[in-house]
Amino acid sequence: MDTRRPLRILATVLGTAGLLVSGCSSGGSTSTSPSAAPVPAALKPYYAQRLDWRDCGVEGFQCATMKAPRDYGKPDGGDMKLAVSRAKATGPGERIGSLLVNPGGPGASAIGYLQSYAAVGYPAQVRARYDMVAIDPRGVARSEPVECLTSPQMDAYTQVDQTPDDAGEVARLSGAYKEFASGCEQHSGEILPHVSTVETARDMDMLRALLGDEKLHYVGASYGTYLGATYADLFPARVGRLVLDGAMDPSLPAVEVNRDQTAGFETAFQSFAADCVKKAGCPLGTTSTTDAAARLKQLFAHLDARPIPTGDSRKLTESLATTGVIAAMYDESSWPQLRVALAGAEKGDGSGLLSLADSYYEREPNGTYANLMYANAAVNCLDLPPAFADADAAAQALPAFEKASPVFGRTFTWAALNCAHWPVRPTGTPHRIEAKGADPIVVVGTTRDPATPYKWAESLAGQLSSGTLLTYRGDGHTAYGRGSDCIDTAINTYLLDGTPPSDGKQCS
Repeated sequence: MDTRRPLRILATVLGTAGLLVSGCSSGGSTSTSPSAAPVPAALKPYYAQRLDWRDCGVEGFQCATMKAPRDYGKPDGGDMKLAVSRAKATGPGERIGSLLVNPGGPGASAIGYLQSYAAVGYPAQVRARYDMVAIDPRGVARSEPVECLTSPQMDAYTQVDQTPDDAGEVARLSGAYKEFASGCEQHSGEILPHVSTVETARDMDMLRALLGDEKLHYVGASYGTYLGATYADLFPARVGRLVLDGAMDPSLPAVEVNRDQTAGFETAFQSFAADCVKKAGCPLGTTSTTDAAARLKQLFAHLDARPIPTGDSRKLTESLATTGVIAAMYDESSWPQLRVALAGAEKGDGSGLLSLADSYYEREPNGTYANLMYANAAVNCLDLPPAFADADAAAQALPAFEKASPVFGRTFTWAALNCAHWPVRPTGTPHRIEAKGADPIVVVGTTRDPATPYKWAESLAGQLSSGTLLTYRGDGHTAYGRGSDCIDTAINTYLLDGTPPSDGKQCS
């Protein structure tokens, strides 16, 4: 999948229940103006440590390891080792400070995003005046990654039927979630209680101090917006220039998050279908979006009954096909690839949809997986109480989810069951984030964003005492750096001179 854009901010399929779904909030507001308070004595050794920067082995980048307390409630109880990377400001112009970036997830590698895109793909004038910096959040990629399943186990997990038709299939799906959770506990039990968004936000403040910045400058996408908003809530006086692109709404319980996202992907599919049916040879027909939806559902039903070959040892199941379609909804540039993949599937070749699904899961050609999906579940299930306590509750919610999306509703409903079996109790609750006293914060929303529905950006901008809403009227997930000069100019101006766009500014 194209690493130039924030990815999979919310995987909504089996066990990832929406990299947003089933979670993505982390704890009630704890902001009693801790930003104005001195660093607690127990944390001073961490804030006083020295980062030992070294060559990463990737041209232009330095890397370091930062120590943070595993448990902020017991700072003397052991360390977390967190990976950090930076590219120094290129000049010309006076250096503003460090610009921390996070592409979302939870579970996506911020360092991978920095090194593959941000430090070369962000506008030259921004890179000239900021050190571009990333930290892999605790439990993610290079920072003591959460591990759960072997690669063959993960292959099997991704193929479990996500739209159970009877009690036996419900039991098998529940069993898969239990096995996944048990694997995480077995392999990463010591860190599972300590990968919440609040803890990662505290790590970010420590990094800010170690970089020598009085305030945090930050661009976060999708889940990264929740992380940035959480930082602002904890440390409002330390907020610098914050861009929250593809915003989440921290005030929602998990079931509403999942249902809203279900509707978001339906909106994105309708945009794809409307584009597809205008083209000769559209695999979903050339009559109407209604017909297109019906044909896609027919394909899913066919694959549910009889998976098709892919040229791989794995066949294309309904679950993998659904994941492949969802993956292509994040960016309209993936629509041509999806049309080809769907045409192939109609002819009995599942390789195209399998390739899309593999990119979504970060499965390498050799069969290994990145830890994206493991970290995703670990953070989400800690950040919010589960959407459903059990399979009966999920079944009762089916009509509401299918109303939100006739195409994806069943899949998203059952995906939201994953945290019901998590071995660690959640530490977070839904809550408003106001961040009173913070400098202006720019919240960006895309009107047909599948993963973070536009109304979430409206809500977060309204909650933040200094929030200003910037709207992109278009398709795809997030807006910055995706082709709108209007959006990019507004954000670049804010990052470079601190002037936010006017509240309510709209771009296309």
